[in-house]
Amino acid sequence: MKSILCYGDSNTWGYIPGSGRRYPYHIRWPGQIQSLLGSNFRVIEEGLSGRYTVWDEPFRPGRNGAALLQPLLESHNPLNLLILMLGTNDILHFKDNTPYDAARGIAVLIDIARRTQTGSHGKPPPVLLVAPPVIEKLSETLKLKCHGDFNKSSDFAGHYQETAKEKNCYFFNAAEVCKPSLVDGVHLDADGHGRMARAVADFVRSLDI
Repeated sequence: MKSILCYGDSNTWGYIPGSGRRYPYHIRWPGQIQSLLGSNFRVIEEGLSGRYTVWDEPFRPGRNGAALLQPLLESHNPLNLLILMLGTNDILHFKDNTPYDAARGIAVLIDIARRTQTGSHGKPPPVLLVAPPVIEKLSETLKLKCHGDFNKSSDFAGHYQETAKEKNCYFFNAAEVCKPSLVDGVHLDADGHGRMARAVADFVRSLDI
């Protein structure tokens, strides 16, 4: 059996746009990938609302993705693939941050994974870097919480693809297959989760892992 760890934020956790509740497992994209790939795979969800790549937040502890990644890799060892989709919170909650900064944060996470022996045969796990969906607008509620420029999200793909190339990782651009719900402008609806799951499952099938 091959194990895949999905490490991300609220869109991996399954945040329902507008309500804050959680989609059931069979709707969330990691859960759908599990169904699509079948019993030869074990898809592990490690999504957390508000998670950043490398930054701390004073109001919600434990959101620094770099602080938790290695323990989780070791907990789920051995892994055949690590899927990283983070960065949206980096630009929404820190007004000076850009997708370039988020890509630098992602590079730190990749380096953390590369220093471990949590892949198969005691090697580091392969990494699939996913550029987050593009945000087209924010709801009035989220505008009160998010002070960064969401328009910057259109630059995720370019910087993440460059990081994937530099770090010799697989790359996938979520914006090519799904977009956030118009309800809040950030979170995927059920259709978005389905589109994401089908595309990523197809991508994983093409990999030699």
